[in-house]
Amino acid sequence: MRPGILKTQTKYQNTISDTHTFAPQNFINTQVHNMQALSGKVAIITGGASGIGRATAARFLEEGAAVAIWDLNEAAMQALGESWSEYGDRLRFYKVNTSSLDAVTEAAAAVHADLGGIHILVNNAGITRDASLKKMTSEQWDQVISVNLTGVFNCTKAVQPYMEAQNWGRIISASSVVGLYGNFGQTNYAATKAGVIAMTKVWARELGRKGITANAIAPGYIETDMMRTVPENVLAGMREKTPLQRLGKPEEIAAAYAFLASDDAAYINGATLSVDGGMTI
Repeated sequence: MRPGILKTQTKYQNTISDTHTFAPQNFINTQVHNMQALSGKVAIITGGASGIGRATAARFLEEGAAVAIWDLNEAAMQALGESWSEYGDRLRFYKVNTSSLDAVTEAAAAVHADLGGIHILVNNAGITRDASLKKMTSEQWDQVISVNLTGVFNCTKAVQPYMEAQNWGRIISASSVVGLYGNFGQTNYAATKAGVIAMTKVWARELGRKGITANAIAPGYIETDMMRTVPENVLAGMREKTPLQRLGKPEEIAAAYAFLASDDAAYINGATLSVDGGMTI
């Protein structure tokens, strides 16, 4: 078994696999009809087993893409393999630590071999370790930097050669309104999300001539599992700050990812799209 690639001996082995029984060209030629915006494309979604990542994987599958989910949560991936079994070989799972360049380089090679290409990368994986500057530890700082910033660099570096070889690619990374405006107690998180925007601009300049666009999305407050631990009075304050007077839904962020991955967004490059209900106006 290749290190870092999830392999389970279950009836879902066709979808959670590191085997090469799948014929890439047959997949590209025989999958869903051309009316689907992402038909024939292969997308990697980091942190794709839950929350916004899961919603994005669902949207991309609906749009006809083959999806490779990179995550560390084996139980969540196993559950998705069971509930989404109808997608067959269009859905693959890989246990990947995105903070390791060796791991993501190997995983990218596996996706290319398993699915016949890499066209889209959604850098969605992220963590928080909140504390005020006075209380934040070096460990909390390093943990967030490792996943949210170094992980995005690693994944993009790993897929870039495949995209350049085909003269086509979409790199879409998760920033945040916190990366634009800051937030109390999130020095580490804000630094990573601002860094994602800066890296996106650099990649847009460097890779555009290779047919690769790079864009970022800056979500506002979104209804994810993480929000379920937030006190109701704090949630009420979040809603109050948003002109639409509600939190966003993961599916709304997924729709923005799908748009930026599509041919309709072919001339959008180096942009940061705020999806926040008007919170930052």
